[in-house]
Amino acid sequence: MRDVFLRDLRLAVRAGGGFGLALAFFLIVTVLVPLAVGPRADLLAAIAPGILWVGALLSSLLSLDRIFALDLEDGSLDLLATSPLPLEGLVAAKAAAHWVTTGLPLTLAAPLFGLLLGLPGEGQPWLVATLALGTPALSMIGAFGAALTVGLRRGGLLLSLLVLPLYMPTLIFGAEAVRRGAEGLSVATPVLMLAGITAGVVALIPFAAAAAIRVNLR
Repeated sequence: MRDVFLRDLRLAVRAGGGFGLALAFFLIVTVLVPLAVGPRADLLAAIAPGILWVGALLSSLLSLDRIFALDLEDGSLDLLATSPLPLEGLVAAKAAAHWVTTGLPLTLAAPLFGLLLGLPGEGQPWLVATLALGTPALSMIGAFGAALTVGLRRGGLLLSLLVLPLYMPTLIFGAEAVRRGAEGLSVATPVLMLAGITAGVVALIPFAAAAAIRVNLR
C-alpha cells in the first residue's frame, strides 16, 4: 500500500494534476465571486462559508478521473488486481494519495482564500477544521466514482454526475459548521455529522469501489 501511495504522489506531481491545479481553481473561484457580487462586505461574509466549501468540492473533482485511468492505460491495474494486495487496500491508498495532492493543500490554503471573501476571523479555525475533516470523504467518494467509470471513454463528465450527489451531505454540514462558527454559535451538531459521514465513507467505500473494479476488469 505504501508503494502504491508513493507512486501516485509522484505521478500526480509529474503530471501537473495535483497541488497546483486544485489550488489554482480554488483561487479562481474565490476571486471571481467578489467580482460578481460587488463591493458588499456584509454579503460576501455571509456567503463565504458556502462559496469556500463549493470551491474546495469542485477543485477536488478535477483529478478524480485519473485515480485509476493511468493504471488502466499502462496495464498496471490488472497486475495490481491480481497481486496479493487487496483491492480494498489499493482503493484506500489511491484515495489517500488523492487527498494529499488535493484536499490537504486546499485545507492549508483555505484561510488565505477565506480572507479574500471576508470570512470573519471566528470562522477561520472552523473552515480549516471542517475541510480537514470532510475532504478525506470527498477523495474516498471520488475514488468510488472513478472505480465505477474506469475504462469508459470520456467518463469524466459521468464521474462528476455520479459523485456530486454523494458530495452533498459533506458540503451541507461542512458549510453549516463554518457559518455557525463565524456567527459564534454552537458547531457541535454539524461537526459530528461531518465526522460521522467521513468515518462511514472511509469504512465502507473501499469495499464498494473494489467490487466495482472487479466488475469492470472482467
